[in-house]
Amino acid sequence: MEYPFYNLIIILAFAMLLIAFALAFARIVKGPTVRDRIVAMDLVASITMGFILVYSVVINKAMYFDIVIVISLISFIGTVAISTFLKQN
Repeated sequence: MEYPFYNLIIILAFAMLLIAFALAFARIVKGPTVRDRIVAMDLVASITMGFILVYSVVINKAMYFDIVIVISLISFIGTVAISTFLKQN
């Protein structure tokens, strides 16, 4: 069954994720402190997960959910490791 606004919603979702990705990347480049850059990198990982999830909805395949789980675990472990390292300094 085709919904009337399905294509518009998908395009808007990708556009908003792309804008969020650009803003997060700008924070990575411009970030005044290392902590700002770490938070922006975590946000980039979350936005990447959003891209993958929206894409999996578009192609109607659930096999990409595993990739999102792996990315979230790696992102969490990386954020905790970097935070621990910065806490020691």
